Amino acid sequence: MCFHAKGILKMINSIDRPANNVKTSIFYINDFHGKSINMERTVTAANAFDARNKNEPNVDTLKLSSGDIMIGEDFKTNQLAVMFQKKLGITSSAIGNHEFDMQDKISTILPQINYNLLSTNIKITPNSPWHNKVASSSIEERNGHKYGIIGTTPIDLFKRSKEGSIQKEIHVDKIKETIEDIQKEADNLQKQGINKIILLSHLGYTVDKIIANQTKGIDVILGGHSHDLLFDVKEGENLFYSKLGEPVIITQAGRDGKNFGILNLEFDANGIIKKVQNNIGNTHDFKRYAPIKYVFDKVFGARTTYGYINEAPGPLSHDLIEPNPHAYFIADCIRKDLDADIAILPSSNVRGYFEKGKVDTRILADILPFKNKLYEVNYSEKELVDAFKLASKSFTNIANKPGIFYASGIKYTVSKNGHLKSMSYIDKKGKEKPIDIHNPKENKFYKTIINDYCAMGNDGFKILYQPDRVIAKYQFDATKCIKDVLSKSDKPIDIKDDNRIKIV
Repeated sequence: MCFHAKGILKMINSIDRPANNVKTSIFYINDFHGKSINMERTVTAANAFDARNKNEPNVDTLKLSSGDIMIGEDFKTNQLAVMFQKKLGITSSAIGNHEFDMQDKISTILPQINYNLLSTNIKITPNSPWHNKVASSSIEERNGHKYGIIGTTPIDLFKRSKEGSIQKEIHVDKIKETIEDIQKEADNLQKQGINKIILLSHLGYTVDKIIANQTKGIDVILGGHSHDLLFDVKEGENLFYSKLGEPVIITQAGRDGKNFGILNLEFDANGIIKKVQNNIGNTHDFKRYAPIKYVFDKVFGARTTYGYINEAPGPLSHDLIEPNPHAYFIADCIRKDLDADIAILPSSNVRGYFEKGKVDTRILADILPFKNKLYEVNYSEKELVDAFKLASKSFTNIANKPGIFYASGIKYTVSKNGHLKSMSYIDKKGKEKPIDIHNPKENKFYKTIINDYCAMGNDGFKILYQPDRVIAKYQFDATKCIKDVLSKSDKPIDIKDDNRIKIV
């Protein structure tokens, strides 16, 4: 198995190991966002984890999820996310914002779940399909040792999920109340004699650090939501101390299933961590597990090949704030297929990349798992400039959210401190026309294609909510446009960076 920091063991105020110490190994995941190909690889990694611990009967093993394994409204994508966690052996999972993306069909998905859904900071109305499906915590026992598992949902849930009926049936506590909720649940578990408590947090790294310092009884915070990749164990980064001065470990394994983690711990008889080792694994170091790949292919149905890629760059290092030729290609397909002036693709929508070779159903589902429907809207020049200025602030925002805009028909320069410096419109003939970003026109309009999530003003883009100027609401997402363009191409596609976004 290939891991970062393998073999590095952090000793916490410990010289030797008494016989009654408890050794624990946790396989953890977060924020897979429906990436089914990475799920197939992770099953192989989990199988290796099981094989390694098979001969370690004195090691307690747990498999836990911090949420956002599901994504979007596509039934098949979310069905696979549930199948993946069941096959992996996940026993408890936090509920992230993307678990709430599904609206109409969530009542069909929920009965398929056989692991604990945990969130201590939400309240659900009786008429919701989520009612009675969620607990504040669970207790898991291994080798006679009991572990308390607490879950949380992001306090910014309604900013990070598409508005719908589900959101009206759920209340999420604010940060102060959420910390109180966690402490109350930890106290309840301790009253039951449980002294090893794990928080499955989908609150983000910044909030996790606050919780670590302002609570007592929590030993481990398995994080998510902010997509941080936390290597090793470093004091002040992911090793903190509770109100009682006891060590608290924070972990998080990035986003989109590129990584997973294995956290090895040793507790003393009082449930205090004495040794810890945090290993981050790369899913691409593992082969796709053939049996689950077969099942996933069956769920997706017949695979259709739409075209071929001749050349394409590799994956990004910073998904939300980096120029992305793969996204440019998608935006170009949208603009061309729907004959628009401008096509906008939020960086948060793109969850994968093209590789040399065929482009088929599974590959497109992996790159664009949200399945957000497309809207055609007449936006003024000023509205577009204001929206791009807001997206540009992602460079300095926490976790780089909401992410920059990729576009076809727009070329722009942005500074690393989050300021839009210049912007031009590129017409259908390729002619560049500068836009005065300091005095954009309110009476000049562009026929723009954008996804329904942004068109409804989500993620803080209230300026883009212009219902009176919606020309069309298409019943398909960007994958349809890619299929159309590829199917009409008589030769393989070259995907290259054309410098339409410049970062200074």
